[in-house]
Amino acid sequence: MTIPVVDLADFVNGNPQQKSDFVQKLGKAYEDVGFVAVKNHGIPAELIADLYKYVQQFFSLPSDKKRKFEIPELAGQRGYTSFGKEHAKGSDAPDLKEFFQYGQVVPGDHPLKSEYPDNVKVNDIPGFNETFFKAYRAFEKSGKYLLRAIALYLDLEEDYFDDSVEEGNSIVRAIHYPPITSEPKSAIRAEQHEDINLITLLVGASADGLQILTKNNEWIGVTSLPDQIVVNVGDMLQRLTNNKLKSTTHRVVNPPRELWHTSRFSIPFFLHPKSSMSLAALESCLDETHAKAYEDITAGDYLDERLREIGLKK
Repeated sequence: MTIPVVDLADFVNGNPQQKSDFVQKLGKAYEDVGFVAVKNHGIPAELIADLYKYVQQFFSLPSDKKRKFEIPELAGQRGYTSFGKEHAKGSDAPDLKEFFQYGQVVPGDHPLKSEYPDNVKVNDIPGFNETFFKAYRAFEKSGKYLLRAIALYLDLEEDYFDDSVEEGNSIVRAIHYPPITSEPKSAIRAEQHEDINLITLLVGASADGLQILTKNNEWIGVTSLPDQIVVNVGDMLQRLTNNKLKSTTHRVVNPPRELWHTSRFSIPFFLHPKSSMSLAALESCLDETHAKAYEDITAGDYLDERLREIGLKK
């Protein structure tokens, strides 16, 4: 099984028919699979290459240097989180990864400044901070177009999500799965889970390993071509659409034994709205056969709840 491929240029620059076809193809894919591969996504290849270069340099730093960038009170939402700190919801086994997170940037006098701590600067690697900022803005822009298409699919105004995701609580997460040095207790590097946010944009990965769970309860590998990004639905969008759009279960598995000595790097962008956005089910997603499945909650309260469940917040 291959995940559907959509061309974002059809939505951004296409004629009305191309735009309409894109909306339907994207929406059906999110109903049926929960994942799509997107080409012509607007994130420059050179920027992605720079991002991976600096990420690999960061994770190559000695452990004591990396720990300088770990600030526990930020609950993993900014800076470095060391190996084994996070686990999937419902699992006690720590994921075999370390990561670095970069979040929203707003001016010091902005009304939301208290919700967005300053990013942790990595001045040891020239170009690191600037590249994360540029990548964040590029992800944000592409994600906004995809949400506009989703809005149209849901019979909402095209700009329905715009105000909520403009200056929203999104995160770039750079993940490092270190080489496997002894017989692992499990074949899983990151246990099965669903993402918390509205949608996740994933630019490549340095190795295979990502798998999604199909409707037939089968695990299949997800790979995308170098010029594509993979975009999936998160739990917030699933709640908002009362399960119309699927937040797909996925995991990362260990490589074959002959590749145990290699690292795996992955950089997802978790697109979150402002914390004040309501995730109450849309009226258009409720009817006699689809009763309301979730209690009303804001995006901020839901994020807080989930961060506690995965061990990042006490």
